[in-house]
Amino acid sequence: ATTTVGQKVINYGKKYMGTPYKFGASTSTTRNFDCSSFMKHIFKKYGVDLPRTSVQQSKVGRAVSKANLKKGDLVFFSSGSRATGRNITHVAVYMGGGKILHTYGGPGVTISDLNSGNWKRTYIKARRVL
Repeated sequence: ATTTVGQKVINYGKKYMGTPYKFGASTSTTRNFDCSSFMKHIFKKYGVDLPRTSVQQSKVGRAVSKANLKKGDLVFFSSGSRATGRNITHVAVYMGGGKILHTYGGPGVTISDLNSGNWKRTYIKARRVL
């Protein structure tokens, strides 16, 4: 079976597991990332030039429902305390099987479960850019 671009983006992103998180990280470094610079970096390798911020990234591509997520789709979240609002504060890439690859706070680049805890509660929407 051919590897989809979505899977390639994920495989490439996984090489950065544990890379430290830094808010406002430069897009010219891979020593640290924030959530949107990480997405920008791993998608750019496969020809998708995403905008810099998660809010801007949430406006590209086309809308996709949570039930129809595919590997490589961008998924967007609002931060915990303000989750009642619809303000985008975080972006991750969907890996399939209910998992997301992203970077935040303590763990840096990590894999989380989309359907539990904070990520389930603060999920807002998804966009297909591939």
